[in-house]
Amino acid sequence: MVSPSNPALVRGLGLKEATALNMIDMVGIGPFIVVPLVVQDMGGPQAMLAWVAGAALSLIDGCIWAELGAAMPLAGGSYVFLREAYGPGRWGRLMSFLFIWQTMFQAPLVMASAAIGFAQYLSYLVPLNAVTDRAVRGGLIIFLVFLLYRRITTIGRISMLIWVGVIATMLWLIWGGASHFNADLVFTYPEGAWSWSWVFFAGLGAATVRTIYTYLGYYNVCHLGAEIQNPERNVPRSIFISIIGIAVLYLAMQSSILGVIPWQEIEKSSFVVSTFVERLYGTGAAKFATAMILWIAFGSLFSLTLGYSRIPYAAAVDGTFFSIFGRVHPTKHFPHVSLVALGAAALVFAMLFRLRDVISAILAMRILVQFVGGAVGLMVLRRRWPSDRFPYKMPLYPVPVIIAGAGWLAIFISTGWKFALTGALVMVLGTAVFLLRAKHLHEWPFAKAG
Repeated sequence: MVSPSNPALVRGLGLKEATALNMIDMVGIGPFIVVPLVVQDMGGPQAMLAWVAGAALSLIDGCIWAELGAAMPLAGGSYVFLREAYGPGRWGRLMSFLFIWQTMFQAPLVMASAAIGFAQYLSYLVPLNAVTDRAVRGGLIIFLVFLLYRRITTIGRISMLIWVGVIATMLWLIWGGASHFNADLVFTYPEGAWSWSWVFFAGLGAATVRTIYTYLGYYNVCHLGAEIQNPERNVPRSIFISIIGIAVLYLAMQSSILGVIPWQEIEKSSFVVSTFVERLYGTGAAKFATAMILWIAFGSLFSLTLGYSRIPYAAAVDGTFFSIFGRVHPTKHFPHVSLVALGAAALVFAMLFRLRDVISAILAMRILVQFVGGAVGLMVLRRRWPSDRFPYKMPLYPVPVIIAGAGWLAIFISTGWKFALTGALVMVLGTAVFLLRAKHLHEWPFAKAG
């Protein structure tokens, strides 16, 4: 079935495929590498609170995405939402342009972070030097683009296969921890753990930056809105099923690890999950678990690249980005130029950056436009559009919107002043580029009076 809103795209993804893509996007290498960092930030097993905080913010923010995604099931997600919310002829042009602008930076960085994490965990199985490490990163990006260079219906079947590996691995880790669980390790807190001082909240903020990074991706289905069957129902369902399902898995996995390995040892571990499985079942099982983590990391990279490739495409079709990105493959019907361009940028970034350096920067760069801008935009649309334009409506509106906006601003501050400043500067630079382009093309705000 061809999407009526995007006639070149096909609505080939049902609820299970959309949810699978969302969940494998969320469960990448993130939860396996941030566990020690979260424990370091919180200074003990009370680190569980940061995982709860990340889940809560994701669920509240998911209400915003569910409303917008159901009301505008088009390719491009936030690009379309921001354009329509702030007005396609005026401020919406600026906000949607800024979203594409930051996407061209942060999307390849997110892809690169997954590739870097993949190589890091692979080194547990195969020793890597500086040259081979970068060869793995680059080879993974190239192989990924090759896999995605095909029809969306075929990709839906691939996503289900990857999803099975994701869920099976997580459940195995949880079962292993539950069957060897030591409650004393989880509920024995260091002195002052629950002081509720500014130091405690500063640590919680820093730890939540890490955990929210692992939840990102619950909105991926919105970027594929033009390719989702019955999107008015399936987009909200996919978002909430993904968040709740992944939150349960994360909390269970974190509890399992804390119940087997002392937190003092966790915060110093580079391969905590491999150590966890080795403690339970031996070296052979640890190697197998590491291989499954690599499978999960690749699956996440697969899903997020698919979603990101639709964003420049949507902007180009709309006439606000370079027209070459709007090209669709003549026989396979997917935006192949956009996919290859993002893959090429990710290839470069994967060679230049370390994983630790990009997590906070990715969040700082996205929050102001994509998350805070989206929250405010929904409130604008609620005032301007009639009620029947929203197939899904969140409960207790506008409370979730206000909480989400405040939560994202707190996360933005918690990334640290260097990353927050970088995120703000990227937006300022994007605004300058937008104004120069608008002046050259005689578009708003430099359009000549008719």
